[in-house]
Amino acid sequence: MVTAIVFVKADVARIHEVAETIAALDGVSEVYSITGDHDLMVMVRVRRHEELNDVIPGRINKVPGIAGTETHIAFRTYSQLDLEQAFSLGLPDAD
Repeated sequence: MVTAIVFVKADVARIHEVAETIAALDGVSEVYSITGDHDLMVMVRVRRHEELNDVIPGRINKVPGIAGTETHIAFRTYSQLDLEQAFSLGLPDAD
């Protein structure tokens, strides 16, 4: 699993619309409204590194109302959340 964190600057009058549009895109797992230099933080999770190109410049950056983005790639996850289970194909566990 590859995770990217995308910080988005949006037209202030369109933040809600931009967030909802991004949240509906394939590959986007979460969108947060944030404070600071950016308006939104987008969590992108894909199976292969190459898919980031389809999601970030291919879809997110083309959403009307976006003024700019800044992307960071995660190297390692230090969370108790089992992301692989979240992205499973729905197959039963082999318990």
